[in-house]
Amino acid sequence: MEAENHTGLSQFLLLGLSEDLKMQPILFGIFLSMYLVTILGNLFIVLAVGSDPRLHTPMYFFLCNLSLADICFISTTVPKMLVNIRAQSKNTSYIECLTQVYFFITFLGIDNFLLAAMAYDRYVAICHPLNYTVIMNPRFCVLLVLTSWLIMFCVSLIHVLLLNRLTFSTGTEIPHFVCELAQLLKVAGSNTLINTVVMNVLSAFLGVVPMIGILFSYSQIVSSLLGMASLASKYKAFSTCGSHLCVVLLFYGTALGVYLSSAVTHSAQGSMIPSVMYSVVTPMLNPFIYSLRNKDVKGALGRLLGRAALGL
Repeated sequence: MEAENHTGLSQFLLLGLSEDLKMQPILFGIFLSMYLVTILGNLFIVLAVGSDPRLHTPMYFFLCNLSLADICFISTTVPKMLVNIRAQSKNTSYIECLTQVYFFITFLGIDNFLLAAMAYDRYVAICHPLNYTVIMNPRFCVLLVLTSWLIMFCVSLIHVLLLNRLTFSTGTEIPHFVCELAQLLKVAGSNTLINTVVMNVLSAFLGVVPMIGILFSYSQIVSSLLGMASLASKYKAFSTCGSHLCVVLLFYGTALGVYLSSAVTHSAQGSMIPSVMYSVVTPMLNPFIYSLRNKDVKGALGRLLGRAALGL
């Protein structure tokens, strides 16, 4: 096919999860259900935190932002996939694909930074309780979140600008359900060395720095817990970290699955299931993890639903 220099008429073909026509209605139903559950679950977290003054603390401020980021993250991928399945079409325009790449990278990175900020919040709360309100003041918390957004907006812009210099054939097939940066580099018709180097460097930096922050925070938390004499105090302190730790393990576990499957199979199909896990399943499970393991969130959700029922 003739190489097109990324004009507005250029089209990509997103092959999706399966080309079996009999599977399309099943996939549509499954992913529509998962999308609606994710939106409702995270929206309930946002409304519960916003409506209950008892949850106006740094920990729940970060949780609220994580839920908003998860809503945006899953909305970047699933609606387009559902439209393509419903219309029996695989076409995605060049602009749509680059837009999806931009927001996919943005919200994935924001999730990463927010998990690190939440780990730091638990570290300060457990290891420096007397200075907690001074260190985790509202201005500092807002600054952390805004910095995360700004960094990821800039990083995503760098990737998209570098993608814009590449050429692609009209009708290029992308064996994935989402326009993912790594997959686009594999199907590009021009030299991608600069893109690959930048992608690897920025991915390593954005992955390693938050991970180091999380590991440091939990190493200090464990050290502080070991120094506590009372078993009840240890349990009470660590119980506040349980939900966050579950989300961290789920997020990094699925992301590691994508990396390892890509390294082993060198194919998009091999990393498809791990990609679904961290881009669709993880955002869906996060609100359940926090609501089921957190008495404050469960109480706020109960009061929120109670007020809604009375309003009806």
